[in-house]
Amino acid sequence: MACGFRRSIACQLSRVLDLPPENLIKSISAVPVSRKEEVADFQLSVDSLLENNNDHSKPDVQVQAMRLAEKLKCDTVVSEISTGQGTVNFKINRELLTKTVLQQVMEDGSKYGLKSELFSGLPQKKIIVEFSSPNVAKKFHVGHLRSTIIGNFIANLKEALGHQVTRINYLGDWGMQFGLLGTGFQLFGYEEKLQSNPLQHLFEVYVQVNKEAADDKNVAKSAHEFFQRLELGDTQALALWQKFRDLSIEEYTRIYKRLGIHFDEYSGESFYREKSQEVLKLLDSKGLLQKTVKGTAVVDLSGNGDPSSICTVMRSDGTSLYTTRDLAAAIDRMDKYNFDKMIYVTDKGQKKHFQQVFQMLQIMGYDWAERCQHVPFGVVQGMKTRRGDVTFLEDVLNEIRLRMLQNMASVKTTKELENPQETAERVGLAALIIQDFRGLLLSDYQFSWDRVFQSRGDTGVFLQYTHARLHSLEETFGCGYLNDFNTACLQEPQSVSILQHLLRFDEVLYRSSQDLQPRHIVSYLLTLSHLAAVAHKTLHIKSSPPEVAGARLHLFKAVRCVLANGMKLLGITPVCKM
Repeated sequence: MACGFRRSIACQLSRVLDLPPENLIKSISAVPVSRKEEVADFQLSVDSLLENNNDHSKPDVQVQAMRLAEKLKCDTVVSEISTGQGTVNFKINRELLTKTVLQQVMEDGSKYGLKSELFSGLPQKKIIVEFSSPNVAKKFHVGHLRSTIIGNFIANLKEALGHQVTRINYLGDWGMQFGLLGTGFQLFGYEEKLQSNPLQHLFEVYVQVNKEAADDKNVAKSAHEFFQRLELGDTQALALWQKFRDLSIEEYTRIYKRLGIHFDEYSGESFYREKSQEVLKLLDSKGLLQKTVKGTAVVDLSGNGDPSSICTVMRSDGTSLYTTRDLAAAIDRMDKYNFDKMIYVTDKGQKKHFQQVFQMLQIMGYDWAERCQHVPFGVVQGMKTRRGDVTFLEDVLNEIRLRMLQNMASVKTTKELENPQETAERVGLAALIIQDFRGLLLSDYQFSWDRVFQSRGDTGVFLQYTHARLHSLEETFGCGYLNDFNTACLQEPQSVSILQHLLRFDEVLYRSSQDLQPRHIVSYLLTLSHLAAVAHKTLHIKSSPPEVAGARLHLFKAVRCVLANGMKLLGITPVCKM
């Protein structure tokens, strides 16, 4: 991983520049394969060195690069030094490159790229990731899919980097909708329907009671009364609410299992209905709470009455709101976990809400509010099934599996599979995740079934296909070849391109760890798969002498390992047959 090469170059530079090697390591980057003239493996940007130089009359970077290159010498690691546009380029001894990269991939296994010097000195932190957060008693809406897969990716990445991660699912399990639902179930609910298909039945009840409440003030009144009973802790009302909550979590857990996602804690707004009263008292004691003419309580975050900075924290009847409960949850989590970072993964529509929550925590005297971060994302448009508009995630998952099974059945190369349903689901999920993660998380995007299922091009199907194909090479030719290999047999341009690309994996992980964007890893894995496809056509194993076949098999195994590592970080389970 960059396999000590970066450090070796930094040590030589440090002697010439009289700077500690640690200051130079992040300025030395592996050169992306796509832009490669066949020479350099690493480059040093002279500009990045000059940034530390406060001298405003910066000398011409090209001249600087050439001067620096003249002072450097080739050694056992670096076989060639040249200059580019403001860069000093380093070519690594080819046989050393081959041996070191392939050995490191095999030795480090799932930790390849994560043991890099780029991550050295990284303190282990306690990190909370709050994601998914569907609304109880409603079917899992497709709108929660992005939060679920993005949050899972962030938690996977942080965990892989050695942090202690707690995954929290903060359910929408409190609020006026439960007044409506409780009343609706008393009017239109059936116990047997609730047991056989809970979320579908509750959805139907909710739609019906909403219609009734719009026409009949008495229904709206009893809904309000039911929610007040809940807030006051009425045992009958709470027992019904608890039943709705338990059945909902059961359904969600089943869907999360299909997605390959788990949580450490199922929390919810209901946990904080009492603690939110303590938050209101604290705001009041600090003189921050203001009563309005309507009887609601607000906090003015601007201090000068700016209407856009006024945040409502209590209804006129004294019941809590979403914001108050979020404040109570944040304070409670700090007490319970003493976190170094708490990341909320929700759509960009909640950006202002979180800004206000973090600001309110600050003015309440909680300095740790700066450890809280909102990771916003855009909206998916046009996700429909063949039956028309879709709102439920399960329908999308079923559709994906069905279409994938049909696609697999129509392809002649499809292998006999032990569990075609499971394979179809895993490939389909990869397709869904890659389409979602290819762009900036903040961007909205148009969902396209046709694009999702393309087996060629930059898709999840292509990644799974590449992984399965490389796995089948290992199965066909066995592991007998894999004991030792001759580095001289891997000097073709196709081999060198793959090795150079494997060299960059740590940088890609580092970039994603900095901005929490999965697209860097997606783009890297797609390039790796394309390079592997080209190599597979030209670097044959079957007709080659044993020594050459063994070396090539080693190379393809390394590709498959890194591909699998990256896919797992993204939340994709690699398949071995397709």
